[in-house]
Amino acid sequence: MKPSCFIVPPSVLEALGKHEAGRTQGPISRTLDEMRRLKHRRAAAHGTPAAHEHRLVYDCEHQKQLPGTLRRREGQPPCDDADVDRAYEAAGTTYDFYRTIFGRDSVDGHGKHLISSVHYGEQFDNATWDGTQMLYGDGDGVVFGSFTRFLDVIAHELTHGVIYNETKLSYEGEAGALNESLADVFGTLVKQWAHHEIAGEADWLMAKGIFLPPIRAKGLRSLAAPGTAFHDKRFGLFDTQPAHMRDFVTDESRDPAHTNSGIPSRAFYLFAKELGGHAWETPGRIWYDTMCTGLRENCTFAMFAAQTLFTAEPHGATTVRALTHAWRKVGVLKD
Repeated sequence: MKPSCFIVPPSVLEALGKHEAGRTQGPISRTLDEMRRLKHRRAAAHGTPAAHEHRLVYDCEHQKQLPGTLRRREGQPPCDDADVDRAYEAAGTTYDFYRTIFGRDSVDGHGKHLISSVHYGEQFDNATWDGTQMLYGDGDGVVFGSFTRFLDVIAHELTHGVIYNETKLSYEGEAGALNESLADVFGTLVKQWAHHEIAGEADWLMAKGIFLPPIRAKGLRSLAAPGTAFHDKRFGLFDTQPAHMRDFVTDESRDPAHTNSGIPSRAFYLFAKELGGHAWETPGRIWYDTMCTGLRENCTFAMFAAQTLFTAEPHGATTVRALTHAWRKVGVLKD
C-alpha cells in the first residue's frame, strides 16, 4: 500500500489539540481522525486523461469523496477559485523544476498526471500525497489557512511521489527520516528555483507563514537551524527537531520521521551554503542522483552519506570536501 505523507506532523496537531484554547480542538481532532483513515485507505485509480494533459484539479466541495468535481485541466485558463488555481500553478512549477533540472517527466518519470483535490473535508488541517494524488484542506482559519498557499508544501508532497517511485525507503527509523528530509530538501529547492534564489539568500524554511497569528512561528521546519521553526508555549508548540546525531530521537511518540529529518536536511543546507550559488545545481544534482540509486528500505543516514560522497566524486575534490564537512558537522560522519 502506498503511504499517505502529511505536511503537518501528527505530533504538532496533537500538541495544538491539547493546548489550544478550544477554538480548533474540534477541527484538529477531526483532522487527526481523518489522517488515520487516509493512512489505511488504498487510493483508487483514476481514469487516465489524454497524454498531453498532466494537471487536473478537482474540488471536493468539503466532502471526502475523491477526486471530486473537475475544475481545471491542463491548458485551461484560471477559474474563479484561488485554491484550484494555486494547486494548478504549483503542480506545474514542480513539474517544470523536475523536467528542467533533472530531465524527469513527472513524479514517476513516465508522465504521470498530477491530480489534485482542493477543499477536502471540513476545516481539514493538512495536505498530503496519498500515493496517487494530492489533496488539500482549507485549514481551520485559526491555526492554519489554506494549504495551497505554499509552493514548497506542494513540492514536498509531490516529491513523496518521486521518492516512492525511486527508492525502497521505509517510513521507520533513519529511513523514515530520510524520506521526510528528501521531501523537504526538494520542496525547498523548488521554491528557491521559482524565486531564482542563491543558497545564501534563501530562507531555508518549509512553509514559511503556515501558522496563522498569533502563533509565534517562522514556519513548519528549518533546514538551516532545525529546532527553531516554532516555539509558543501558549499553544504547546515546541520544535524538537535535532540538528546533530547526538540528539537523535528514538521516542515513537515524538514522530521520529519528521523530527529526525532535521539532521540530513541540515547537512544539505551546510553543503549548499559552503558551495554557494544555486542549491539545485551541484548539491541538488548529487541528492537527486543519490535518491535514484534505489535506496534500500533500511537505509541509514551513514549509508546515504556514503552514497552522496560516491555520487559527488565526479564533481571534484572541492565538492567532496564540502560534503564531507557537512556530514561531519551534523555527526553522521566522524571527524
